Amino acid sequence: MAQRRFAPLDTDGGDVPVLKGIVFDVDGTLWQGSGSSLPQHYMFQEMRDALGIEKGVDIIHHIRGLPTFTARTDAIAIVRDIERKAMVKQVPQPGLVELMDYLNSKNVKRALCTRNFDGPVNHLIKSHLATHVFAPIITRDTPNIMPKPDPAGILHIARAWELEDASGLIMVGDSLDDMTAGHKAGAATVLLLNERNQDLKDHEHTDLCIERLDELINVLETGFCGTRERP
Repeated sequence: MAQRRFAPLDTDGGDVPVLKGIVFDVDGTLWQGSGSSLPQHYMFQEMRDALGIEKGVDIIHHIRGLPTFTARTDAIAIVRDIERKAMVKQVPQPGLVELMDYLNSKNVKRALCTRNFDGPVNHLIKSHLATHVFAPIITRDTPNIMPKPDPAGILHIARAWELEDASGLIMVGDSLDDMTAGHKAGAATVLLLNERNQDLKDHEHTDLCIERLDELINVLETGFCGTRERP
């Protein structure tokens, strides 16, 4: 048993693994609702109300399970309309630009893995991160990839970066889906804390917690060390 570790950036690592890249969630991780540190959870209830499904039912799985192409298409249109209205209210999380500028200066690869569709993701990048490159970008519309908490998106990113596996990656997110997807993929996980996810601090899939994105700068400078023992 040992904690997940990565060597400080700009070192060869020695016996400690070297970080290969970072995967970020989007809603609630890179952006938040205007005037709040929280993701825009209200829109999920709007989606469920519009689709006629109860809380706890996974929206994406519900849509994919609808019996006809027309039903699926109509449901997707409803969800996208709600997301488009929400995206105009999105603001960057505190420390977002500082962290991304730092990672860019260190040539750290970055990718996105989100359950959003492309529109809000592209809006965030264009509005706040126009000089930054994220590749691959995995959304719920990426073909043949199951959404989080399935690890498929993170594993796809590892392959795109020509890595044997995801053990050299960090998954940064704000939800259990993010932590579970990262853990199942074999990546280290970082939870961005907010008022709604305090119970995930001690979850078995959470390696490290931060309160602001730019706290990750010091973590990477001094060497990532998770707080939980791993096999």
